[in-house]
Amino acid sequence: MDKNVTKKYEHFHLKNVSFQLEKGYIMGFIGANGAGKTTTIKSILNLVRMDSGEIHILGKNMTEHEIELKQEIGSAFGDINFYTRSKIKTLTNVIKRFYSTWDDQIYYKYLKKFNIIEDKKIAELSTGLKVKYSLALALSHGAKLLILDEPTSGLDPVARDNLLDTFQEIVQDGEISILFSTHITSDLEKCADYITYIHNGQIINSAEKEEFIDTYRLLNGKNEQLDLVKNNLNSYKTSSFGFTGLIHTKDFDPTLDIKASIPNLEEIMIYFSKKEELYV
Repeated sequence: MDKNVTKKYEHFHLKNVSFQLEKGYIMGFIGANGAGKTTTIKSILNLVRMDSGEIHILGKNMTEHEIELKQEIGSAFGDINFYTRSKIKTLTNVIKRFYSTWDDQIYYKYLKKFNIIEDKKIAELSTGLKVKYSLALALSHGAKLLILDEPTSGLDPVARDNLLDTFQEIVQDGEISILFSTHITSDLEKCADYITYIHNGQIINSAEKEEFIDTYRLLNGKNEQLDLVKNNLNSYKTSSFGFTGLIHTKDFDPTLDIKASIPNLEEIMIYFSKKEELYV
């Protein structure tokens, strides 16, 4: 999808971002706020112009086939903040004219499935229903790629869980892919097939979820053992009880008497954020 995408701002630099999402899967795009998730997504959609790099979607170059490809892409940015006083059916009638493949039958099927009432105003929808409305719009014009920026942000745990189930149902037949950016890593542990991690505008790792997590180990040892592994640790914390640190699995010597466990996505993010100089 992305190949060496670069974008410079005065105080932020997206550096050679590259990753690939296969058809029929969910990719979690993780990183702290300000890490570059939204800039990358806007670059993919050609909403910001790259300084260099290429975006390929469904085998076609985005800059060369933008109008054609946007027929096949659906996007949601966590909230709908335009035409909020309009009724849903009014906004839909405006949007559907942009898509040659629009299917009313599919649209009404998803409105019923998501319990969305057409006569309601956008402002009357909950955050979760706004995301589902965006999904209904995307699926009604046959989108093959859904790009969702922080879609679960602001949702309560029950609404988030319900939305994650919906994502899994959407990709079930293998025809639709979802790129799903979030800083809520527990969501991805439930539904993502692949994880791409961006930190300070740079891709740290992009891999199948289990492989991604298995790349790292969380070490717990006594303070006097720290010197044995310190040079190989990505970062660490110390206390009166000992130290905890993140290490690449390949750099850990299992013969050492130091407890090693498999970290979760949140722990990986936390320990990378503590490190000033990144190993890529």
